[in-house]
Amino acid sequence: MASSPYTDLDRPPLSARALQRALVVPGGMWHRVDVVGETGSTNADVAEAARNGAAEGLVVVAERQVTGRGRRDRQWVSPARAGLTLSVLLRPGLADADRGWRPAPQRAWGWLPLLAGVALMEAVQRVAEVDASLKWPNDLLLEQGKAAGILAEVAGDAVVVGVGLNVTTRPEELPETTGLPATSLRVAGAKSTDRDPLLRALLRGFARWYGGWRETGGDAELCGLLGAYRRGCSTLGRDVRVLLPEGGELTGAATTVDGDGQLVVRTADGVERRVSAGDVLHVR
Repeated sequence: MASSPYTDLDRPPLSARALQRALVVPGGMWHRVDVVGETGSTNADVAEAARNGAAEGLVVVAERQVTGRGRRDRQWVSPARAGLTLSVLLRPGLADADRGWRPAPQRAWGWLPLLAGVALMEAVQRVAEVDASLKWPNDLLLEQGKAAGILAEVAGDAVVVGVGLNVTTRPEELPETTGLPATSLRVAGAKSTDRDPLLRALLRGFARWYGGWRETGGDAELCGLLGAYRRGCSTLGRDVRVLLPEGGELTGAATTVDGDGQLVVRTADGVERRVSAGDVLHVR
């Protein structure tokens, strides 16, 4: 009997050939989809490709990532083929005459990780058929806890957006956390944990939202992204504690997300503060 090419039968490898054929299409956004068995960090790989002149639309997917990280340099750990770990290359500051896209102003680039969050939430809801929401700015929440994180980094005139989603991770494989507990689609009882259609849905949704965002010059409200984000953000309407990057914290009620993607927090004295970066803890 021939040995299996992978040891865990509910964790089949992704087919780069099938993904390339499905996603790299004439007039489409994605021009190359690479699937690697193992890498240190897909964000680092794509950032290096960006510095070497790679065009917008590169996707790098890793079956196993050994030095992945999230915000505040937190480590993102997942067993081989148990999740989706990928990064995409964007060049929002460059015009695209073929598509009629003018450069998006750099002040609008902060919307890109939120855009990725909306695309991921929609893909999970549609393919896995589980309830999902976003904790500002871009953590994917299921009822049981956090299932995914998104990290965007600027590399010269490019933006690299990385996504890490727990798919078939078992309870005993989930890392211990000091904040929200980690979870996976499997733990949440997803109808499907097939990574291939999840990845296709994510990248197609990302391309659709990104195209609309670019067509409007990076206007999140005009392209509908702001409304979609607000509808999917479970942070809004809650009392929150925000750990600020410069130190200190802010507490109050999260009232909305503004046109720049900032979280608006009303403090106990009635003052509205806008937060562009920080770790949010849901108090209730």
